[in-house]
Amino acid sequence: MFKKFLSLLLAVAVIFGISSFSFAKESATDRAIRFGDDGKFRIMHVTDTHLEDYNVDASVWSIGEACDRENPDIVIITGDNVQNCENPDDTKKLIDKLMSVFEERNIPVAVTFGNHDSETGAMSREELMAYYNTFSCSVSVDDGEALSGCGTYNIPVLASDGDTVKFNLWVFDSGDYDGEGYGCVMPDQIEWYKRTSDALAEANGGERVKSLVFQHIIVADVYDALEKTNGKKLFSFEHIDNDGEYYRFNPENENFGTLNETPCSGYYNYGQFEAMVEKGDVLAMFTGHDHTNAFGVKHMGIDIVNSLSTRYNGDRFSTQYGYRMIEVDENNTVAYSSKVVHWYDFFTVEDAVEYKKNGDGFGFKTAADIAFKGFFQKLITVVYRSFGMLVTGRQITYPD
Repeated sequence: MFKKFLSLLLAVAVIFGISSFSFAKESATDRAIRFGDDGKFRIMHVTDTHLEDYNVDASVWSIGEACDRENPDIVIITGDNVQNCENPDDTKKLIDKLMSVFEERNIPVAVTFGNHDSETGAMSREELMAYYNTFSCSVSVDDGEALSGCGTYNIPVLASDGDTVKFNLWVFDSGDYDGEGYGCVMPDQIEWYKRTSDALAEANGGERVKSLVFQHIIVADVYDALEKTNGKKLFSFEHIDNDGEYYRFNPENENFGTLNETPCSGYYNYGQFEAMVEKGDVLAMFTGHDHTNAFGVKHMGIDIVNSLSTRYNGDRFSTQYGYRMIEVDENNTVAYSSKVVHWYDFFTVEDAVEYKKNGDGFGFKTAADIAFKGFFQKLITVVYRSFGMLVTGRQITYPD
């Protein structure tokens, strides 16, 4: 009953032009999200941390160091966050370690889920969200029974000097599995988006509030922005669901970053992307799910972007993982900037020495490990890109 009552109040708040996020947090953390005094808003996109006992300490320590250097205004975590263990207590211990990073630094965190979060059934999505929301830094919303999944909501970003909504963040639960393949955003969530987008525009004098989207699974429309090849080609990737169809960057399109694996979109497509094109408020969609992809393609005026897995497993390969930083200027909300940070670029030998001087033994060990193994991974990456250009005669990677 309380869930339904809270959902009703949130809906009324949006209809009357009140920030749904601000209203929700006044009853919880009493914390508005707004542009900084410099007019900038910095988002750290963290995804696919896949935390387990063996990688949790190095991963959360690295994320904490990234937060200290980047000083984000919000962290958005888009699924496959922790291993859903065989019992709730073990799952909660992993969540504790992840969320304590942001709690200690007083950084707001928005969470949604991926295909693995509730996979074992030890904790449902609703139970997981309720536990995330026990942390004061959480600005996540459980949409209750109103929508499919759990964790579909929007976060209005207020002006630096007032309560005007200057920007908006959409967070979607893109599901897990649908019987045929991976899940996707469902029709009721799309209708909710349309209604909320219209309400925000009405409260803004009829002008659309520009926005960014965050979810776990990439939209199937990404394939329309890639180039379909005539058979298997070097550095092309087979469609996740259509055998014998191969895709690569389309040189006629606006591309950035590196495509290292097949985009694993949902099997069905209920028109989420088309709805966003129609409304005209979304600048870009940021997803995870595909751990080594750090790329973006522009399609019908919207950037479809994938971010790297944000964890460190202790192997050489995972030194190429990392995070994405996104920045919006309140004086120019029709644009954004973005950068990918790989762990092998983040930690240097000099960093390791500094940690040792400061008596941080764990930091020294982790940074030294990443710097050493990352040197070889970075070398392999450079050779891979150069080889691709040499043998194909075409660009296979673009600046981040």
